[in-house]
Amino acid sequence: MSNDKLYIKTWGCQMNEYDSSKIADIMKNKLNCKITKSSKNANILILNTCSIREKAQEKLFHQLGRWKYFKKKNPEIIIGVGGCVATQEGKKILNRAYYVDIIFGPQTFHRLPQMIYKVRKFKKYLIDISFPKIEKFQFFPMTKTDKVSAFISIIEGCNKYCTYCIVPHTRGKEISRPYKDILIEVKNLSTQGVREIHLLGQNVNSYNYVDNKRKKHYTFAKLLTLISKIENIKRIRFTTSHPINFSDELINVYNKIPKLVNFLHLPVQSGSDKILSLMKRRYNISDYVSIINRIKNVRPNIQISSDFIVGFPGETKKDFENTISLILDLDLDMSFSFIYSSRPGTPASKMKDNTNILEKKKRLYLLQDCIKQQTKKFSLKMVNTIQIILVEGISNQNNKYFGKTENNRMVFFTCKKNYIGQFIYVKIIDSYIYSLYGKFMSIYKN
Repeated sequence: MSNDKLYIKTWGCQMNEYDSSKIADIMKNKLNCKITKSSKNANILILNTCSIREKAQEKLFHQLGRWKYFKKKNPEIIIGVGGCVATQEGKKILNRAYYVDIIFGPQTFHRLPQMIYKVRKFKKYLIDISFPKIEKFQFFPMTKTDKVSAFISIIEGCNKYCTYCIVPHTRGKEISRPYKDILIEVKNLSTQGVREIHLLGQNVNSYNYVDNKRKKHYTFAKLLTLISKIENIKRIRFTTSHPINFSDELINVYNKIPKLVNFLHLPVQSGSDKILSLMKRRYNISDYVSIINRIKNVRPNIQISSDFIVGFPGETKKDFENTISLILDLDLDMSFSFIYSSRPGTPASKMKDNTNILEKKKRLYLLQDCIKQQTKKFSLKMVNTIQIILVEGISNQNNKYFGKTENNRMVFFTCKKNYIGQFIYVKIIDSYIYSLYGKFMSIYKN
């Protein structure tokens, strides 16, 4: 019986969150670790973080500095650093945090049990930031969950090489998981009460698995169709997609699969063709607008969110104004928006940047305020409407049940019975910007 207690701290995107959940599954399965919510109680400390922005790296070293004192008190503690930042920095992490024992990448976390064994045996640090293609998925134990909504990674890496992005260098080239493995995982989750599946990838709509035996290839649209046929899965979401892979086949799926929610996150990054070209996004604003319009022709009530980078090298006031105009013209709802952060080794890091940080912060504030007003407007429109909610649980903060609408709004409501895992009708009676409050009406039978 193992006495190991594992603590995992995660920063970054949903892919990182998913990876951390799989690290926990593997460690429980292979080392019989107990997962603890307190770093003070653990003897294995894992930090899984991203490298999209410089701030994430600094947070990493601040956290490691705090764990250094645990290591001083107990030298037997194992400290591991994983995720994209581990791939990017590699052995350089040891220059600032010599007490780290293991450095692993997004494609090698399945090797953690073996690495821990070797560190304990040989008393020497280990680094494995290689790219062994899709090997890690073969080591995933069957997921056990008590949740009604679950994430599944379907594709790893990225081939786009946008000039600002480090991901292709830290997660490798695009590799699609075998469609059969994905379907097995979805079916397994559906037998445990999962009713909503959220597909993950750097570019999920780049999914393209070739079955050489059957001489068939499976696109993202075909994968969605197969998943939709699993009876107990009632809702399907996905993040993140890329405009250049948003094919007519995929758009048509919205007309055929009611289980696909009326919400789409489609990053545009800028409303300026000049900036998009400098970013090497390989589409222009006209292309993006055309995609949105074609989707809305199929799904008139769909709501769209997006990503924006503010202050990219070369961005003028006019370029920024074009971005604001795009948000208003397309009636976008919600966003992830950040000031451009230079990543070492990317082409954009060598571009001339004439915009000072104060101006960039001003633009970010204006953009986020614009999006905030958009989100507030959509939330207000939902008051007095009846929404179908998948009940996910009870909130510790206000002791109310909660669940999401199709358009990704969290709804809190009171109810005399426990309907967790079921779909219900809720009347929206009040709205905040990012959440809604309602009252139970009846069970939804679908």
